[in-house]
Amino acid sequence: MELIFVHGALVRDGQWWWQRTADLLHERTGIRSRAVLLPSCGETTLDEVAGGLVADAAALRRELDDVDSAIVVGHSYGGTVIAEAGHHPAVSHVLYVSSYLPDVGQSQAAIMSGESDPVSVVGGDDGTLSASGYDADSFGFRFLQDADDVARNQAWERVTAQAAAAFLTPTTAAGWQGVDSTYIVCAQDRSTSIGLQRFHANRATRSVELPTGHHPFVSRPDLVVEQVQALAQ
Repeated sequence: MELIFVHGALVRDGQWWWQRTADLLHERTGIRSRAVLLPSCGETTLDEVAGGLVADAAALRRELDDVDSAIVVGHSYGGTVIAEAGHHPAVSHVLYVSSYLPDVGQSQAAIMSGESDPVSVVGGDDGTLSASGYDADSFGFRFLQDADDVARNQAWERVTAQAAAAFLTPTTAAGWQGVDSTYIVCAQDRSTSIGLQRFHANRATRSVELPTGHHPFVSRPDLVVEQVQALAQ
């Protein structure tokens, strides 16, 4: 059993985002973690960036092909990647963290279209989107208000542009269907509304609410590890 982490949009270095939880999880259970490198965030080759959601889903499937059994964790946009990746025999459980379980035909942009206070993004001439209007302080206030200063500063260093196709491509599969899943609703999230989280949580097998911001695996790894331990039993 391994754990595969799929990070959210507009950031890079998924292993850093998951590392605090990975260390505690391995200490308590022996389960090892790995993070998917998302092409749309420039984490593989430049040639793959424009592939957007489709390239990201293919990257997840390659990781799954390499293991016999895995718990897959999808954070935010990562849930849409899981959906597009479709069913895979190696997936034993899926843990969603403030994430999405989209219908076939929904794009990430469509999912977020009803939010009253969406994350501001701006398009570039190179076919990418970037977070707009943030600096280290405002990014930390919105996305990591419950994390320490070191984590907030290191997180800001990992904000990046992402292929617009990651947001605009409709899904062609619903990999969340028919798979045992748990959804963590982040009750103090300032990025994804509690209403949108609960809507998608209702599609999971079960859900739990935690008193955290958007990145509990950074701010409260102990609470996330408790949920993974329950899945691994």
